[in-house]
Amino acid sequence: MNYWIAKSEPSVYSWDTFVAEGRSAWTGVRSAEARNNLQAMKLGDRVGYYHSNEGKAVVGLAVVVREAYPDPTAEGDPRWVVVDLAPLAPLPRSVSLAQFKADEALKESKLVKQGRLSVTPLTGAQFARMCELGGYAEP
Repeated sequence: MNYWIAKSEPSVYSWDTFVAEGRSAWTGVRSAEARNNLQAMKLGDRVGYYHSNEGKAVVGLAVVVREAYPDPTAEGDPRWVVVDLAPLAPLPRSVSLAQFKADEALKESKLVKQGRLSVTPLTGAQFARMCELGGYAEP
């Protein structure tokens, strides 16, 4: 299994909206590196749902439910892809960017090192630490 962070501004697509809809295509990614990360996602991979700009924190966990396919918002440009995500669980405590920067296990994560990237990988250890800080334990 692989682990990721996917970012969305809460004013554009919040965790609450995501939960209410129950599933979403992760559209609109136009960075080659973030696109490559989407292409690397596999069914069942876990994803931290990060509220960017407003909040700057991981607020929930999602799961990849459909692997990469053409982005319908890319006007036929085959370079861009989406994956489908479904909400898994809210984090009891959000994990802020400041916590990532201060935590020994997280400070080298791509979220910290490449802060503008909209989809970033995490190691298994980083994901586990993020979940621990967020008060979440896999059932």
